[in-house]
Amino acid sequence: MEFFNKKYKCKHDKFLPDNDLGYCPDCGELIENQWFILRCSCCGVKHKAIIKNGQISSVEKFCHNCGNKYFVVERVGKINFIDINYAVLVKVVIPCEHHEYIQSWTDAKETSNYTQKLLQQSR
Repeated sequence: MEFFNKKYKCKHDKFLPDNDLGYCPDCGELIENQWFILRCSCCGVKHKAIIKNGQISSVEKFCHNCGNKYFVVERVGKINFIDINYAVLVKVVIPCEHHEYIQSWTDAKETSNYTQKLLQQSR
């Protein structure tokens, strides 16, 4: 029965990579596209990256230039066509905070000199 009770989690496949920020057409959540590049921590050469278990890691186990096995993840604001082969796209859901307020105004009678005042706010 647990199989049938699983909730559908949107992967935001229809939200295109060329958009920086926008709403997913499937679920309506606010999505931000973040690009990351993996570099060798020693020589700075770019490496192809993949996402394993929610973490960005290198396809290769060591740097083909210097032999180092440690890498640095660098976030890129805008991706260019040269770095597209090395970059990884992460779609981040931005939580929206909704604040709802209800306000009421009193009606002033035409015959009196009563000034309108804003009533207390209720939540």
